[in-house]
This record gives sequence, structure tokens and C-alpha cells, in this order.
Amino acid sequence: MSQETSDTDKGSRAADAVQHPWFEKLARAGHVVNGVLHILIGYIAIRLAFGKGGNADQSGALGELASKPGGAVALWVAVAAFVMLALWRLVETVGGKASESDSGDAFDKVKALSLAVVYFAFAWTAFTFARGSGKSSSEQNVGLTARLMENGFGKFVLIVAGGVVIGVGGYFAYKGATKKFLKDLLPTRSRYAEPIGFVGYIAKGAALLGVGTLIITAVVTADPAKAKGLDGAIKILGEQAFGTALLVIAGLGIAVYGVYSFVMAKDARM
Repeated sequence: MSQETSDTDKGSRAADAVQHPWFEKLARAGHVVNGVLHILIGYIAIRLAFGKGGNADQSGALGELASKPGGAVALWVAVAAFVMLALWRLVETVGGKASESDSGDAFDKVKALSLAVVYFAFAWTAFTFARGSGKSSSEQNVGLTARLMENGFGKFVLIVAGGVVIGVGGYFAYKGATKKFLKDLLPTRSRYAEPIGFVGYIAKGAALLGVGTLIITAVVTADPAKAKGLDGAIKILGEQAFGTALLVIAGLGIAVYGVYSFVMAKDARM
């Protein structure tokens, strides 16, 4: 049996394993949860613009969610939804999108695998908050950066990580500006999908570019405190001239990406 035939069989078996309608529904629910978290991050960023506290990142959004009535239940739902979405991406890694006749090219499979890792990480973070042991992402990032900066190899890892995040941010911005995200959606998509995706992807890309830049800056300046992730990148905006306006714009942009996640929940090719 040829390698190509073997890979095709694996893809077919993987796709068959998730054909149950509820699996797809739970996977799509992952997009809904992702949307809610991005809207909360945007809300926190806008709140920061007017002198309020909070962490404008995933941990801050999860903490905000946990503080609301029914928050504990919502967090466990988030864990399950992110796990299902991650598993769906793993299936795409093996056999491509179920909605396409081919098994996908190498780039699509690498992208699917990367997203699977991201969604598993989201699930783990939500799990820690659901158990009541969640911590600030900013503090964890600074602690990890400080440990890695203790030797040359760790600094190299940080530089590579920062470069990867910058690359991903650039890809998001490019995907938004060129509207290539439309290929991820069904032909029956909402007419609002295009403008929402355009703004959302560019805003998300800009945020990731800021995060990657902060990681590299922390290494170059030997200051791990600068590697505070998304929260740090957003708060630096507030320190600039017209910081209030910049924070509001950033918050709205991230929230728009959250709204686009709702579009994905309904209209994504899966």
C-alpha cells in the first residue's frame, strides 16, 4: 500500500470518527466561546482606557466570566467546547476539511495542527479557572521569560517564539486585508461576514504583532517584565499619546474579531 493511500485511509477514518452531528455542534460551540472571550478582552481594554483595572488577555476574560452568575458552569462548557474544536482541528490535520473533496495541502495541515495546539491550550487555561486555580497570563509570561533568559539557549527560544508570533500576526493582518478568510466560510455566509472579518482579522493581527515585539524587546533589553503578552501590548498603547483613543480602537477591534468568531460558529467550513 502506498504512503498516499495510507494517508487517505487515515484521513477517511478520522473524518468518519467525527461524523456524529453533536461533535460538529460542540466544535462550532468552541468558536462561540472564543468569540465571547475576545469580546470580553475588548471590553476590558476599553475599560482600561477610562482608568479601570483588569487584564486585557485570555486570563482576564476568563476571570471576568468566572465572576458572573453561572460563571463556573460557563467555564466548564468552555473547556468542553475548546477540546472538541481542538479535536476537530486534529482531524483536519490528518485528513483535511470534511467539506472538501481533497485532503488538503501541507500548509493547511500545519495550520490545522497549530490551531489544535492553541485550542488545547485554551481548554487547559479554562480548566484551571473552572477549578479555581487560574492565574494571570501576564505573571506567568514574565516568570517563564525570566527563567528562559537565564541562558543563551533560552534567549534563542524566546527570539524564535517572538518571531513566530510576529509571523502569525502578520498572517492574520494579511488574511484580513486580502479577505482570504472568506475561503474558510460557506457560500451561504452572512452578508456581514466580509466587513466583520476584514476588521477583526486586521485587529487580531495587530495585537499579535505587538505581543511578538514585546517578547523580542524583553530579550534585547534583558527585562522579562516587558514580556506581558497581549495585556502588556494593550497597556503600552494606553501609555502613548492619544492612549485613551488607541485603547478604545484596540478594544473595539478585538471585540469585532469576537463577533467574527460567531460568524465562524455558523458559517465555517467544517
